[in-house]
Amino acid sequence: MKIEQLRDFLDAKAAQYDHPDFIKNDPIIIPHSFSKLQDIEIAGLFAAILAWGNRTTIINKCRELMKMMDNSPYDYIRNHQPRERMKLMSFVHRTFNGLDLLYFVEFLQHYYTNVTSLEFAFSSHMSEEDENVEKGLLGFHKVFFALEHPERTRKHISTPARNSACKRLNMYLRWMVRQDENGVDFGLWNHISPSQLVCPMDVHVSRVATRLGIISGPKADWKTAVALTHALKKLDPDDPAKYDFALFGLGVIEKYV
Repeated sequence: MKIEQLRDFLDAKAAQYDHPDFIKNDPIIIPHSFSKLQDIEIAGLFAAILAWGNRTTIINKCRELMKMMDNSPYDYIRNHQPRERMKLMSFVHRTFNGLDLLYFVEFLQHYYTNVTSLEFAFSSHMSEEDENVEKGLLGFHKVFFALEHPERTRKHISTPARNSACKRLNMYLRWMVRQDENGVDFGLWNHISPSQLVCPMDVHVSRVATRLGIISGPKADWKTAVALTHALKKLDPDDPAKYDFALFGLGVIEKYV
């Protein structure tokens, strides 16, 4: 497929799925339940981290978690007492359990005591000259695990240092950084450019990208995610992550593999 044909095809698919109707069946509906910046950041982080498996189950588990935080995640994070955390121990989704949740809550309480937005946990490690968000992801991983933490929890925050595709964190960054007139992504963070985003990559995206000839093989690691994004920048250098909608829709919804 020639580059012009590929651009037209993926632009059409991105427009098809980057639409308000997309929200109701996607984990992004969880942060869309809130209007305050910090509520959106916290709900979005949990929705992204828990986003594996059936999407309906993910949404239901995230709603369960938000209810445990009295549907006011920022107020809960800032003002709850440590003894109140014990009710969170009953939460479980796949391999994410109450022990992991307790550390996430402890980190967020410590972080928001000193900083107003979770954006700076990523953006403070980056510059405008950076090609992508790799330094931001590396920095976030370091900041997140700066407190004493369970070793098991480390598997829930991925890092390019281990050649992970960092799919969930890249999806979270897409949610928070991208902004267009369609209103799916929030565009609340201004210190990271949409052009620096790395396209979220999982097995579905990698298979579709391979079939379309965008990448050479269906690996789902950091190097391949960067290579995919580099190729997508030839289609739209300012907003390559918009094609996540196209590749996800083709792979998960249309089974284009």
